[in-house]
Amino acid sequence: MSESVEIIFRTFTSFILLWVFVQLLGKQTIAQKTYHLYIASITMGTIAGNLAFNIKIKFLYFIISIIIMGTVVFILNLLAVRNPRFGKWIAGEPVTLIQKGRILEESMERMGYSLDSLKQALRGKDIFNMDEVECAILEINGSLSVLKKEQYQNAAKQDLPILPPAGSVPIELVYDGKILYDNLSTHTYNEGWLMAELRKRNLVVFDISYAVVGTKGNLYIDLIKDQSRE
Repeated sequence: MSESVEIIFRTFTSFILLWVFVQLLGKQTIAQKTYHLYIASITMGTIAGNLAFNIKIKFLYFIISIIIMGTVVFILNLLAVRNPRFGKWIAGEPVTLIQKGRILEESMERMGYSLDSLKQALRGKDIFNMDEVECAILEINGSLSVLKKEQYQNAAKQDLPILPPAGSVPIELVYDGKILYDNLSTHTYNEGWLMAELRKRNLVVFDISYAVVGTKGNLYIDLIKDQSRE
């Protein structure tokens, strides 16, 4: 096989392998990535690129490398989905940068997130005045989620239902049939409150795929049997 023909064959092979890799891992590999997916994408791209034109290295070695890397990432994804605690270690977790209108400098420093980066991200949300922000959370994919103060929200206060205390953010209570005790507070949303709400709906924790208290204080429940209740 001539070198030009081999390069053509390798290029098509690398494209097909990358296509299979993305199909297996889902659309999250295309969107802004978590830690392990970001690393995997760079590594897989490098392997595929070398597979396409580096004919000095045996074809089989590249195939083995891609299969191993794809298997590792697939297993990490599976563990992240099935075990929330392990998932936080694999993919990271959201970090609050602004709470109750105050910038949390320690969180900013820990994440290596500068004030200029924060202001730029807020401008991307059409927020040019820092004092409009009640809460800002840096998501695991690098995006910034923002909750404005009541007086700066689009709807008038009288048009909204009664809100929880200022600065509230969604509180995840149950994931995959397991209570997230780290998220339960000792005040309103404690274990006793959760159990009372489940009894009202004739549910038990094992029935629930996901349960979260939203910013408006509403409890959203998604059942493992693909049903939902509020």
